[in-house]
Amino acid sequence: MEIVTETVGGELYQYIPLGEYVVRALGICGGRPTFKYTRVEVAGALNRLAAGEAMSQIVEGYGDRVSREAMQEAVFLAGGGADVPVLSCLYNSPRFPGRTDS
Repeated sequence: MEIVTETVGGELYQYIPLGEYVVRALGICGGRPTFKYTRVEVAGALNRLAAGEAMSQIVEGYGDRVSREAMQEAVFLAGGGADVPVLSCLYNSPRFPGRTDS
């Protein structure tokens, strides 16, 4: 996957796109998937959804930082709906050492 480099707010922002809204930004959250241009980790949003919180409440809670479309993409990617190993990205981290998407 190709690293994309942009300037955001005068700062260099480098990321690997996993989708339109979900990225792995270099130096942000240990490289775990986040929503583009935020430090909001996809795993946290998905955990809230899995705990029964409504998607509309999650989106509202993040204000204008995470859209409904971004949440829908995260669910799609986590469900294996793309050729991107998103679950491996989520779980192969210090928070979940040794865990894989299997």
